[in-house]
Amino acid sequence: MKVVLQRVSQASVTVEGNKIADIQNGLLVLVGIEDLDTQEDIDWLVGKIIKMRIFGDENGVMNCSVEDIDGEIIVVSQFTLQASTKKGNRPSYLNASKPEFAIPMYENFVKSLEKDFHKKIQTGIFGADMKVSLLNDGPVTILMDSKNRV
Repeated sequence: MKVVLQRVSQASVTVEGNKIADIQNGLLVLVGIEDLDTQEDIDWLVGKIIKMRIFGDENGVMNCSVEDIDGEIIVVSQFTLQASTKKGNRPSYLNASKPEFAIPMYENFVKSLEKDFHKKIQTGIFGADMKVSLLNDGPVTILMDSKNRV
C-alpha cells in the first residue's frame, strides 16, 4: 500500500460540482492499493500517519503530529500511486488492485484510521472523478510504502 501525506492548511474534494469533503489544518492522504496489501499494511500505515511529526510546535520545529494539533484528515483513493513507469511513456497500472479487492481495503483503511485517530475521517468517493483542492503547508509531502517498512 502506498500513501502520499500532504500537510495542508486547507483541502477539499468535489465530485460532480458538489463539495463532499472539506478540512482546514491537517492531512490529505492519497492511498494506492495493490493485491498484496493486508491488514498488517493498513495497521502500520495508520500508526505512522497519526503519529508522523510533521506539524510545527511552538518553536516552528516539526515535532507535532496531526493528533497533537487536533487536526483533520481527508483520505482519497488514488490507484495511480501504483503506476509503473519503467517502460515507455505510458504508465502501467497492472499493480493497482481491481475494485473487488481495493474497495474493501480502502474502507478498512478509513475505518482503522477513524478508530485509532478517534475522529471522523472525511473521504473522497472511490472510483469517482474527483477534483481535489489543497493548500500544501510548507510544502510538506511525505511518501510512504508499507512494503518498505523494515
